Amino acid sequence: MADEASPSKVTQQPSNRRWLRLAIVAILVAAAVLLSKWLVLALLVVLGLWPLALLAGLLLLIVVSIFKGGWPWLKGWLGNRLGGLLVPALAVFTALLIGGLILMLTDQDVLLLLGDGQIGDALSVAIKNLGRAYGALYEGALGSPAKIVEALGQVGGEDGLRPLLRVVRGPSDTLVQSVPYIFAGLAVALGFRAGLFNIGGEGQIGIGWLVAVVAGFSFANLPAFIHLPLSILLGAIAAGLYASIAGILKARTGAHEVITTIMLNYVVYRLSEWLLCGPLEFTQGTCRTRDTLETAFLPRFLDHPVTVHWGFVLALVAAVAVGWFLFRTKWGFELRTVGANPNAARYSGMSVGKTFTLAMFLSGGLAGMGGAVQGLGITHNIALGFQSGYGFDAIALALLGKSHPAGVVAASLLFGMLRAGAARMQSVASVPTEIVQIVQALVIVFIAAPAIIQALYRLREMRGEAVPTAVFTRGWGK
Repeated sequence: MADEASPSKVTQQPSNRRWLRLAIVAILVAAAVLLSKWLVLALLVVLGLWPLALLAGLLLLIVVSIFKGGWPWLKGWLGNRLGGLLVPALAVFTALLIGGLILMLTDQDVLLLLGDGQIGDALSVAIKNLGRAYGALYEGALGSPAKIVEALGQVGGEDGLRPLLRVVRGPSDTLVQSVPYIFAGLAVALGFRAGLFNIGGEGQIGIGWLVAVVAGFSFANLPAFIHLPLSILLGAIAAGLYASIAGILKARTGAHEVITTIMLNYVVYRLSEWLLCGPLEFTQGTCRTRDTLETAFLPRFLDHPVTVHWGFVLALVAAVAVGWFLFRTKWGFELRTVGANPNAARYSGMSVGKTFTLAMFLSGGLAGMGGAVQGLGITHNIALGFQSGYGFDAIALALLGKSHPAGVVAASLLFGMLRAGAARMQSVASVPTEIVQIVQALVIVFIAAPAIIQALYRLREMRGEAVPTAVFTRGWGK
């Protein structure tokens, strides 16, 4: 009897462990939700004090390395995890350097001094103005470490958290700006993995934004826990179905997705222009819809001026979900196989056409979710001229992040910093925000052509560093 019962006990043990893990995860998620306000505030402080956080992390690694084998272990650990970041980091640094040179050479004060032959004074003024501009860019993106430390000492006083909330506005704006970048970057990265170049992110964001906002003010008398998820879901589905048009055309006719998605962008532009200035216009002459109901608002974690909302958490969840889908599921394996070699995938029995359609649906759904989060978390409406360039910047994010969800999140945070700091740079240093766009464009160039960075810094070409160029060439002229 004991021998007969033993197999059942063995099979029950993995099941029990699985339920135990799920229970632990559920408890941790519930605790995170209950403590979300303080967790987000801690995250903002860590972002503002990132040099100290980085130093603490390095010290912790050094301590761990003592028990793991010393310097050889630490060198190998850093090489395995950070080796692939060298070229992207140098690309960003070089772009900032060239942007700084452009800023210096276009400064009117510097040009006047150079015209008078005062080269030394011109160089001094150029360096001073450059430091002021990039200093404002940094503070607008990550805040002032000195002010954050000072505000931490005032917590608990009669003003409560207000002094701290004022000085973490920069990190807060960075996270808010990074949310649509994360969604759009994931959309393009997923398409790259399937061998598709989804350049229609801008239109898909617009579809998701429009549908989510319409759902946000149309469904009255719904509780928030139904109304809000429903609005986001409808926006994502609408954008996914819209993007599927390009996938179906690719599967049935071989039409290249670059052409079809670009054309679909223009369809969205003209369609939204008619709707926002016609049937959906709330106040005549504004070309803007009415505001969504409060039950469709994405809640914020903290009081004004901190504007971080639950859309940031949703973006991180989407990144984890995309990573799980791509690398842990059968469908993700088929998608990546089709992207790597459609002919081999077809020979092995995979449906290439269905995979293309599914990939475009998921890609469009992610982009549409980014638009829905913008509409329900920031603007609470949609107006004519809603295009902000997120869909096109997402191409750079996917390249910079090497089409991996974790890399896309990191790249999105970087672009969020640049966009958040650009406004302060313009107001404090009178530097046009186009400088940031130049930096972003240079990052795209250096990431798309890593040989430039390798030649500039005399780097050896690393294995596994190749950008999936087949995505850009497959299907052209066929």
